[in-house]
Amino acid sequence: MTETATLDRIAALTKRRGFVFPSSEIYGGLQATYDYGPLGVELKRLIKDDWWRAVVRDREDVVGLDASILMAARVWEVSGHVEGFNDPLVDCKKCKARFRADKLDQAVCPKKPSKKPGECGGELTEPRQFNAMFRTKVGAVEDDASTIYLRPETAQGIYVNFKSVMESTRVKIPFGIGQIGKAFRNEIVTGGHLFRMREFEQMELEFFCEPGTDDEWWKYWKNERLEWWKSLGVRASHLRIREQDDDERAHYAKACGDIEYLYPWGWDEVEGVANRTDYDLKAHQEGSGRGLAYRDEAKKEWVVPYVIEPSAGVDRCFLTLLCDAYEEEVKPNGETRTVLHLHPRLAPTQVGVFPLVRKDGMPEKAREIFERLRTIYRCFYDQGGTVGRRYSRQDEAGTPFAVTIDSQTLEDGTVTVRDRDTMAQDRVAPEALAAFLDERIRAWTPRASEA
Repeated sequence: MTETATLDRIAALTKRRGFVFPSSEIYGGLQATYDYGPLGVELKRLIKDDWWRAVVRDREDVVGLDASILMAARVWEVSGHVEGFNDPLVDCKKCKARFRADKLDQAVCPKKPSKKPGECGGELTEPRQFNAMFRTKVGAVEDDASTIYLRPETAQGIYVNFKSVMESTRVKIPFGIGQIGKAFRNEIVTGGHLFRMREFEQMELEFFCEPGTDDEWWKYWKNERLEWWKSLGVRASHLRIREQDDDERAHYAKACGDIEYLYPWGWDEVEGVANRTDYDLKAHQEGSGRGLAYRDEAKKEWVVPYVIEPSAGVDRCFLTLLCDAYEEEVKPNGETRTVLHLHPRLAPTQVGVFPLVRKDGMPEKAREIFERLRTIYRCFYDQGGTVGRRYSRQDEAGTPFAVTIDSQTLEDGTVTVRDRDTMAQDRVAPEALAAFLDERIRAWTPRASEA
């Protein structure tokens, strides 16, 4: 199986099983935008909930924020985005396609996919800077003064609220502010399904610390974030941390470590952990004329804190989980089954409940068990088609357990519990189902990596 085919198969499964649909598809679609279907929106919510638990709710030193997408244009001027949030752009004079000048080695000619830009007989223009922010107008008068931007990152909303958060919550340095929200970038190069989009969602933490302690906190958050990825069930062998070289880092960053995942196309970033120093707060302090420092009582002076920023994309996390969970497995009978080995904690549906046949009281018994389980787990009831086909549908959806009511249930009350990963089946009494499933969820471990 080729690398491209693997991603294509994952993309096909996401549509077939209701995870992700191309946006505006009935009108031909809109490139690099996607809609999350019933299973997808559930998985996305679970990812965000888990991040929020780990980064905000379970910690005493982090609070939350939800800043507005629309902000004063001055925010983006002071932050440097209006002037510097640019990508180098080149055009092919022959096919009129546009490419990022610094990503030509990853691009292909749309007319001749076997060729790189410039190898198809077309001449490339000189690079020019292209600002990736989306502009819009606010109010009834469309002039220069009404221009604002859709935010390209959520971090600036945290910086401009730094003082208000400190004063209202009485938190003390070191502390963090976490936020999940939409961001927008008019990307020249898109692709990789959900990997690079123009509308996406970020999970960001800005952790404020005393200057001089920043190196220690940077190392701490790199490790914390790597462990979180492992806790989602992502195989450790497919994760690594790579520190950016000097020429890769943003101008404001003292250091940046990329947590990378081994995608079908190779290693690529899933999260960045940057030491942003005091660059942003000082810029906004100067630009607004408002103090954004804290009082260091030991030193009896005002100090602008340094900032450590772990930043991950919800959509990229979503894609990572699907890539890591996806497997095409040959069963003992020679048939191939497609299965998503999602962590049971994150599976959009945790338990499928099936009557073996639609007679002999099995549907009624199945409904009774379904109603009981759905108060504890995310459940799905299905009585259509053969039980084998129902198993296959739930394997593709990543459902870890299937409870089947059959003829033996009518005799002794026990039900069959099928395990998605091993396909093993156990007989369990209905009153013991919850304890049985809880134990399986606690004991779950990621599948072994391929040799």
